[in-house]
Amino acid sequence: MPMAAFSSISNRVNASRSQELSMRKSISLRAAVLAFLLAGTCAAHAANITMEQLMTTLAQAKPAKVNFTEKKYIAQLDRPVESSGEMLFTPPDRLEKRTFKPKPERMVLDRDTLVLERGKNKFSMQLGDSPELAALIESIRATLAGDRRSLEFNFIVALQGPRENWIMTLTPSSNEAQQKVKRIRLSGSNSEVREIEVLQGDGDRSVTTIEKIKP
Repeated sequence: MPMAAFSSISNRVNASRSQELSMRKSISLRAAVLAFLLAGTCAAHAANITMEQLMTTLAQAKPAKVNFTEKKYIAQLDRPVESSGEMLFTPPDRLEKRTFKPKPERMVLDRDTLVLERGKNKFSMQLGDSPELAALIESIRATLAGDRRSLEFNFIVALQGPRENWIMTLTPSSNEAQQKVKRIRLSGSNSEVREIEVLQGDGDRSVTTIEKIKP
């Protein structure tokens, strides 16, 4: 075989081997990237908090007084109506809300009895008399208490996100309550509820931001 022909064949073989090696490296790199992405996806799913984990974390939290700022967005008004004050939950079923601005107001829920004080006036009612109010208050109270049974009895519950940034969406189970309150969305981190958004049946909504009182 002529030397030139032998050299040509040798070059082709080397080129073929080089191309094959390059393809193997490319495939290996793609496989490594795919494995990394799949591992990341699995880790992300594994990090999502479960309902049982969240309820246990909330139930173990110690009672704490918190500051709140509430903004109500009403269709007829150009600006939101803002109020602020303090809230205190005492397990298992006592919730107190003190509003300082714009006007002093005190609301105390003890079991199923709600007492509202405005100045010298004092009102009392049972939660069963107002489905709208019952849905709203029970969403907060049951969440703070880590009461999964109450939440799942009164709402269709959807939970998403990791432990550090979870979001729980509550849709009232009863048609009567749903006419007044379409959706309640609570978000937080670990055992802290940081925001409560309420969408009413008429389209109005409120957003309450919650912060721990610093010692």
